[in-house]
Amino acid sequence: MIPRRLFNRWTAGALGAAALVCLSLGSARPAAAATIGADGLMTEPWFLNSFMILREDLEEADQAGKRFAVIFSLEGCPYCREMHEVNFARKDITDFVRANFNILQINIIGSRMVTDFDGEELPEKKLAEKWGVRFTPTTIFFPTLDKLPAGVSGKKAEIARMPGYMKPFHFMSMYQFVQEQAYLNGKFGPYVRNKINALKSAGKSPENW
Repeated sequence: MIPRRLFNRWTAGALGAAALVCLSLGSARPAAAATIGADGLMTEPWFLNSFMILREDLEEADQAGKRFAVIFSLEGCPYCREMHEVNFARKDITDFVRANFNILQINIIGSRMVTDFDGEELPEKKLAEKWGVRFTPTTIFFPTLDKLPAGVSGKKAEIARMPGYMKPFHFMSMYQFVQEQAYLNGKFGPYVRNKINALKSAGKSPENW
């Protein structure tokens, strides 16, 4: 049997080193183009190849020094397309996310079997219902392995959620909010407002970032 981490390494390919990128103007260089997967979803080639056992995915991210997140997508979803063609098309955003997160993509109406953190095995569609996911794209972020509550579902374990599409500045800020563990000190709203105020003080605007 092929070890799980070797399987992911062979199928996903080697991930080059990526430095942390600060928010700045003029950094929107293009990243590699998204692709269409066998299930019809627009996807990124560096998204996680998974056996769909979520605790194992979290453990793998932890061993790599990364955080774990799940993106729910839908074939033909215009906001999913915008996430890929606008946000993930930017090299600064993609480099930061790849360097700090393992991302698992789930089809909100899919039939692949997923094992939730509480051990329940169910189809992707039922997992979305269980977690209260109603929009695509929805991104759900999870705690570090040492902070994962025992025996709870992903709905109970999540530490942040991006329900729908966010434009690049807010999108990047959410990933930074999780990576910095700023959620331990407060909610996303005040965190991103502080970033916006810092940009305005520097004579910049999040709309032009």
